[in-house]
Amino acid sequence: MCGIAGVITKNKFKVEDVLSTLNHRGPDNSGFYKYKNLTLFHSRLSILDLSENGNQPMISEDNKFIIVFNGEIYNHLDLRKKINHKFKSTCDTETLLYLYQDIGPDFLNELNGIFSLAIFDKTKNELIIARDHFGVKPLYLYQDENSFIFSSEIKTFLEFDIDRSIDIQSISNYITFLWSPGESTPFKNVKKFLPGNYYNLNVNNPDEIECVKYFDTASKINKVTYSEEEAIDLLDKKIVNAVKRQLLSDVPVGFFLSGGLDSSLIVAIANKISDKKLECFTINDAHSYNNLEDFQSDLYYAKKVSNYLDVNLNIVNAEENILDDLDKMVWFLDEPQADPACIHVRNIAELAKKKNIKVLIGGTGGDDLFSGYRRHRALIYEPFFMYVPKFILNSLKYISKIIGNKNPKFRRINKFLQFSDATQDKRVSGYFSWLSFDMLKKIMKDEYADQIQDPLNYFNKILSNNNYRHDILDDMLILESKGFLPDHNLNYTDKMGMSHGVEIRVPFLDQELFEFSRVLESSLKFKDGETKYILKKVAEKYLPKDIIYRPKTGFGSPVRNWIKKDLKIKLIETINTSNNLSKIFKKNELKKMIHLNNIGELDLSYPLLSILVIDSWMKHFLE
Repeated sequence: MCGIAGVITKNKFKVEDVLSTLNHRGPDNSGFYKYKNLTLFHSRLSILDLSENGNQPMISEDNKFIIVFNGEIYNHLDLRKKINHKFKSTCDTETLLYLYQDIGPDFLNELNGIFSLAIFDKTKNELIIARDHFGVKPLYLYQDENSFIFSSEIKTFLEFDIDRSIDIQSISNYITFLWSPGESTPFKNVKKFLPGNYYNLNVNNPDEIECVKYFDTASKINKVTYSEEEAIDLLDKKIVNAVKRQLLSDVPVGFFLSGGLDSSLIVAIANKISDKKLECFTINDAHSYNNLEDFQSDLYYAKKVSNYLDVNLNIVNAEENILDDLDKMVWFLDEPQADPACIHVRNIAELAKKKNIKVLIGGTGGDDLFSGYRRHRALIYEPFFMYVPKFILNSLKYISKIIGNKNPKFRRINKFLQFSDATQDKRVSGYFSWLSFDMLKKIMKDEYADQIQDPLNYFNKILSNNNYRHDILDDMLILESKGFLPDHNLNYTDKMGMSHGVEIRVPFLDQELFEFSRVLESSLKFKDGETKYILKKVAEKYLPKDIIYRPKTGFGSPVRNWIKKDLKIKLIETINTSNNLSKIFKKNELKKMIHLNNIGELDLSYPLLSILVIDSWMKHFLE
């Protein structure tokens, strides 16, 4: 729910213009609070307590504390029992305000929910700004000698006189991964708040800012040896409790139902809990694929699950106007993420809003907690690299390059062998890469090629600095939680939902459920060649086996086909004419990428799409 922003500055700005950048996130109400050089902004999507008592910025009764808050706290009614206060509303914002007043920053450790928030203590002139444990809710920071600004979205900063210098390393990340991990954004002076962190500062001197990590997805844990039966029973209870908590709402709630395991399990559990017929949403993208790219439509399975559970299934036809949809996608994402799956989420949110549904619940996080991606399956071959002589590995790598990338099997073989001569940590990190560092440097202008570091270094540092490592799958899941999940999946999930004023909840990232998933041994997550093994065993209580053990498909679009056909002319035209791209990239090297991709020598469709998306971002945010 909602959008928040704040600024500490003596410079002039228009309050209504700042609020207008957040209106899509909170169309129900907006407001601001000004005190000396500090201004706090809020746009409200009313989910809990629809009355004006829930409007923000919210001020404490003694006029000493002011809060702006975006998100939902699912255990807030339990937390109220710890607070000696007579509440005026039933909304979680008021719970947070007085919980902070009672115990200070430690209140963050009590929360089970999704949030970005700021609380101003007028008596101390202090501002605390925090982001939730996993980064479900976005939050950005800009700071220079004249201003300190934070916001749910980067586009808010454009209403101020900010330095719009480009961060070349970040641009390199977007081409390599399709997203940028960690703090970096395309603007050099705009940073992401890292998940599980809060900042404390004095508004009279915002340069003196203290950053505190209150939660870390890679913190020290002791694995617990459960029997399979114990683990199934406990995991079942944790998921049921998570879904119960996240059904908390004073407005209608709907569900994503792709027909995959994660969303189907969430719907099945909610269906048992709820006494109302559930409204579910899915995408009909069959016409996009036609058996292209080793994908198939999920619609058949979504219909099968909806019939089995007797829920209403609303079908959104994915008839993309590719270029127009990509431009809109980039504007609402704030970042040049090259994944058209975002468009499907936005289209579903649009239909949900038309049906007066302000909350959608989905299965995001299931793959990241319980090992559901193809890259996790590939780890079973890791002993191959340890015991096969290097000269054989190099020969296989050479042969795979000759074979090329003309079909999905060859692409996966090449992906598998691309870091065969590297360390294990770099191989694990390499599964996130779409473009080699050598080619990245080739396409960049010389002055930038000399500046950038290998984007994989970010993940290598996480692994090398982690003193509590258990096994290779656990390493991979930590990288998911510190990169792919917050910086890709959660960013687009939130932004695409909120582009239509729809909040998206993610039960798999319930605090208790996450902590349980971490102590589970990897052998229960991946067993006998089966990804998400323990989750599938839980699902057997709720769903038919042909749904649970169906082949995994992608929630995306036929990008490789687009780049070679639909977008080919636009791609060449953009490379030839874009002044923004020409400042960073070598045109002739980008054209070579197109050629190598077209003849199947290299699989470069996603990096090429990233070039288009970066150009779109530059038009939106630089011009």
